[in-house]
Amino acid sequence: MLVLLPPSEGKAPSGDGAPVRLESLSLPGLTGARRAVLEELVELCSGDEEKAREVLGLSEGLRGEVAKNAGLPTAGARPAGEIYTGVLYDALGLGTLDGAARERAGRQLLVFSGLWGAVSVADAIPSYRCSMGVKLPGTGALAAHWRGPMAEVMPEAAGDGLVLDLRSSAYAAAWKPKGEVAGRTATVRVLHAQMVDGVEKRSVVSHFNKATKGRIVRALLSGGADPEDPAELVEALRDLGHTVEAEPPAKAGRPWALDVVVREIH
Repeated sequence: MLVLLPPSEGKAPSGDGAPVRLESLSLPGLTGARRAVLEELVELCSGDEEKAREVLGLSEGLRGEVAKNAGLPTAGARPAGEIYTGVLYDALGLGTLDGAARERAGRQLLVFSGLWGAVSVADAIPSYRCSMGVKLPGTGALAAHWRGPMAEVMPEAAGDGLVLDLRSSAYAAAWKPKGEVAGRTATVRVLHAQMVDGVEKRSVVSHFNKATKGRIVRALLSGGADPEDPAELVEALRDLGHTVEAEPPAKAGRPWALDVVVREIH
């Protein structure tokens, strides 16, 4: 099983360890593309601060992120699973998993990123600010920049098992599973169901969508579940107590779309 996650907008501070080594990151086929983005981002943020802030879409209150990006080559790195914070990662709670579950997380979880392309949660990176929606003056739109390199490395990374795609649309634009890989890919939508005047109404709620996805991944890791395809994933989630609605896609070579229905949101 390979799980694709979005990054978090907010991030923990960089660590006290050695700076990032691009050659040591997972998916080494992305090294050249990573270097191109990193070098341009550092150059941009080492120059005109206002221009950098405009390109990165940063508010006045996030001005300090420009200087942080400028210092990326020498900033201390720490595991990506510690860098990414926010609702999904709080619910996932990587730091509180037992040893076996944490080892599985290092093998199975990939976080997509505007700067790194995608990294394992075990990869050591510094804190940064660069979303997939950014368009750098030289490199251009980052989602487009990553499509070619991702098309080369991701089919091999996906192997022959389940791909659980929990990315947001901005990050999904960098790589879309195709063909046989798409056929064993599952996406998840979280719906909140509540009774209104005796009728069940369902809605998508962003905060609890992220939290539920984090809890789903944690439960799969903690329970040692390793579904091999979307149908097995549906059964695994139901065994874990989730209400899941899903039907096989109408045509072969298309992802499964799963709805996880929650009635209590927290």
